[in-house]
Parts: sequence; structure tokens; C-alpha cells
Amino acid sequence: MSGRRIFPRLRLNQPWDLQARAIVNNTVAGKLNVLGEVTLEANAATTMLSDPLITQGSFIGLMPMTANAAAALSGLFFAPSATGSVAISHANNAQTDRTFRYAILG
Repeated sequence: MSGRRIFPRLRLNQPWDLQARAIVNNTVAGKLNVLGEVTLEANAATTMLSDPLITQGSFIGLMPMTANAAAALSGLFFAPSATGSVAISHANNAQTDRTFRYAILG
């Protein structure tokens, strides 16, 4: 028996290979499945954002979709969260159009 080890070769164009390549190519192109939309609750000081991707180490980026959302952005902060959700604290007013798109990383 020789001291040379033979490692198995990967076969290309298998179903898992095609799927893995599509996932990697989409990731490189910036197409990540980490996006969502949230509207702040009217007449309340907190809004719960629930998403299974949220962990205690997550970064949540917000993009305001309306003028009222942009005005509210400076007063937002996130309370410590549990896995799967986070409480967004904000000004309590009657505006119903404070809508944001969000991205979760980590």
C-alpha cells in the first residue's frame, strides 16, 4: 500500500452543485434573503419586529419609505431583543405611514 491518499472527486452538474452555484452567484450579486418591511405602530411607543433571522448579535438596517418615516428615523432605537424579534422604540403619534424596509445581517 502506498503512502499516497486518494480523495474523492466532486462531480459537477449534480442537482446540489447547480443549487450551490446559484446561491453563491446570487450572494455575490447582492441578492440576499434578509429583507423585509415594517410600519411603526400608530398611537404606540413601541413596535415589535418579528423575523426568524433576528438574533441578539444582529444588525438591522432601516431605509425610510415615506417622509414621515424619514422624520421618525432619528428618534428610533432598538431594545435588547430575544431571538426572532426586536422591540423598536419610537415617538408615540397618530401617523400611520412610517414605513421602513429593513435588512438583517448577522
